[in-house]
Amino acid sequence: MTDQGATADPDTSAVRIREAQSHELDEIGRVTAGAYREFFGDEGPDADPPYLDHIRDVTSRARHTTVLVALLDEAIVGSLTLELDRRIDPDDPPLEHHRASIRMLGVTPAARGRGVGRALMRAAETRARAAGKTELTLHTTHLMTAARSMYESLGYEHTPDEVLPDGFVLLSYRRRL
Repeated sequence: MTDQGATADPDTSAVRIREAQSHELDEIGRVTAGAYREFFGDEGPDADPPYLDHIRDVTSRARHTTVLVALLDEAIVGSLTLELDRRIDPDDPPLEHHRASIRMLGVTPAARGRGVGRALMRAAETRARAAGKTELTLHTTHLMTAARSMYESLGYEHTPDEVLPDGFVLLSYRRRL
């Protein structure tokens, strides 16, 4: 997740959150990958790391998950993928019955600090509760300092980190609903 200005609680009334529509998935992928690009270094516009391709592929994950989109003045400025019943990656362990998971939350740099990330998080929490979930989890990284601040201000607690086989550390967070 990338949302600058996470320490304040800005007025989110101008932000509209809804489920993504099929004709928007490519644009949502571009917006979300663009929000993450800063965390992968400057390799040039045609040298995206493979994970950015994964982030950009909203069409594949929308088949298994709920994709929420944030709009400001009808422009797509952010998105969030919510795993309610199924995971994006079939190699991941299945979700426990009581748990939902947030994935790939991203906000365009121009919309940061306007409450977009918070509005997406609140919408995800509402949907998870409506689906009978009592816990919401997510992963982030050390580089995503604004995101971590926002998660903590929303009541997410840092839980034991996950270390991937290549040594990359995912910071784990959880909130009871």
